[in-house]
Amino acid sequence: MRTRQLLQFESQRVIHLGRAMRIVWESGPIWTIARTALTIVQSCLPITRLYIMKLLLDAITGGFDASNPEAAFAKVAPLVIAMGVVNLTGAMLSSISTLVNQYQQQVVSDRLLEIIHDHALNVDLEHYENPTYYDILERARSEANGVPLRLLNRLQQVGSNLVQLATMGATLLTFNWLVAIVLFVPVIPRILVRVAFVREIHRWLKKRTATQREAGYYNSLVLNDQHAKEIRLFDLGKLFSDRFRRLRWRLRKERLEITFRRTTADFFTTLISVVATWAVYAYIAYQTVQGNITVGDLVLYNQAFRKAYDALWNILQGVAGLYEDNQYLSYLFEFLSIKPKIVDPPYPKPVPRPMQKGLAFENVDFHYPGSERQALKDISLTLQPGEVIALVGENGSGKTTLIKLLCRLYDPDGGRVTLDGIDLRDFTVKDLRQQISVIFQDYAKYHLTARENIWLGNVDCPADDERIVAAARRAGADEVIQSLPRGYDNILGKRFETGEELSIGQWQKVSIARAFLRNSQIIVLDEPTSALDPKAEYEVFKKFRELLQGQSAVLITHRLSTVRMADCIYVLDKGRIVESGPHEVLMERQGIYARLFETQAQNYR
Repeated sequence: MRTRQLLQFESQRVIHLGRAMRIVWESGPIWTIARTALTIVQSCLPITRLYIMKLLLDAITGGFDASNPEAAFAKVAPLVIAMGVVNLTGAMLSSISTLVNQYQQQVVSDRLLEIIHDHALNVDLEHYENPTYYDILERARSEANGVPLRLLNRLQQVGSNLVQLATMGATLLTFNWLVAIVLFVPVIPRILVRVAFVREIHRWLKKRTATQREAGYYNSLVLNDQHAKEIRLFDLGKLFSDRFRRLRWRLRKERLEITFRRTTADFFTTLISVVATWAVYAYIAYQTVQGNITVGDLVLYNQAFRKAYDALWNILQGVAGLYEDNQYLSYLFEFLSIKPKIVDPPYPKPVPRPMQKGLAFENVDFHYPGSERQALKDISLTLQPGEVIALVGENGSGKTTLIKLLCRLYDPDGGRVTLDGIDLRDFTVKDLRQQISVIFQDYAKYHLTARENIWLGNVDCPADDERIVAAARRAGADEVIQSLPRGYDNILGKRFETGEELSIGQWQKVSIARAFLRNSQIIVLDEPTSALDPKAEYEVFKKFRELLQGQSAVLITHRLSTVRMADCIYVLDKGRIVESGPHEVLMERQGIYARLFETQAQNYR
């Protein structure tokens, strides 16, 4: 059983290595071929240089006519010229290799980020509410996103040193085969130590991912602008900074303990290497003194042994590095292996446009993954073409969850959501979402121009389309934007130069304009005016219906005075619909809605 698991584990490593190399190849085939060719040629230069040096030394020490230095130099001149050509070639190839390597690094890095971005955009929303997902994402982003490129560098290193080992090893075999065997004596213990500690560090990184993320969280609290005001007002900076420092100290302490043990083991294995290398050098010197080899051979074999030893060490170190990178590579592919549950059907149906019957929730049940609490229980409601409905209820009653199901950010556990009688799961996600405009309470603030902030609601229209301004006017944002120094071309927010910050209410008007720009059949406003004062909110909703232009709408708000214009109001409590009907009907029933309405009304009397 243990052997089978080990074989499966190692086969998975090979698969990961193959996938990583495929990413490198697909990023730039021509650059990969060029890099490989350069590696082979450059690897053959050291032995060529050494052999020319041997011939040159033998020619000089072999005796020449001192009375005729010109003739003597004429004998060695071709070797001097050959050495110059080899060195010039090496310099030229080194420059070309640097250019190729740098370009390929950029190409592969950008390709990896594209892959991570594409996959992150397809991951279901439920993963963003799961701490395990953040651990996986953190490892993929911080540890693994450069691994395929490192693997390529390691493979280049191994390939280059294999060529050098073959050429230098063949040279040593012509001298004494025992010298070639001695090469392996000091190297193997060093590699075994390296592999052992690679495994230990890998286990430590996986164990401490959550701690790393927690430290990163406190670091972001201290540095980002989102919490800057409150941190200063409540004097929280030192608290968060101290927590960050304690977490980093714990991580640093544990990592240094591992590093100390590894350094100690490396020292003793290096001693073996020093002794073995010294013995070989002494043997070569002895053979020269005995006259068994020439001075040129002395230089050749000494250098060949040193370079062969370095090449062998680099090969085994590269292989250990491949093993190490494969550990990290598993993080990347662990992230890429997350499969979305919200997927398109094999044979999607077209979304009805315009819809005839409308939207319907039919006995829908739902609970969030990882939670036992039922978020929605037996929900049934309808939204007919051109109708406006409102969802009201206390926080946590299920209002926003309903919208998430409508947009297929989640699928229901039981029941179904339909559009003209067709299950939403029968449409492609993209086609469905194009028919829905949603502004959530936690709307996004894009630090782009005002025009782009609205244009993002429908990127299919030209960026200079007149509909952008029309949408801003519908939402009441045009006056705000026109007051900016550069109008619609002004950057919003203070993150970039020339940016202008807006108030929360002004940001909300821009986000509502973004929803209006989308040519959708359904508009959802989830507490979009919570930052507006009651009068401003009333004005928005007062003209909202006439601005719908035949669209259906879902309103969610805590201010019940603003939902009176809805055709039907659904009151939710603990995931259930407890009341429904127009404002007048609900007031006559004297139920939950009427009590909430009267309570709020007293605050304004």
